[in-house]
Amino acid sequence: MSTAAADITNLATEDIQFIKEHLGEWLAEQSLGKPPAVYEIELREQMDKRFEAVDRRFEMLTQRMDSFMLWLYAITLTVGGLITVAALKLLP
Repeated sequence: MSTAAADITNLATEDIQFIKEHLGEWLAEQSLGKPPAVYEIELREQMDKRFEAVDRRFEMLTQRMDSFMLWLYAITLTVGGLITVAALKLLP
């Protein structure tokens, strides 16, 4: 191996080592990568927001079902009352 080839190989090895040592810092500076703790916190916050949204939807659904049940109960009583009154007037 010639001296020039050996220098290139050593330089490449040193460069690779340098890149490995500083890659995390560079990515963090460019916001292309985040430390695992930051990523985990952001992921939890997004999940919390989604769970809160699902909870709100279930609350709205429960309120709608309660309104429907109350409406259905009122109609049933009204129709039952009308049938009873009609039956009492029509039957001897």
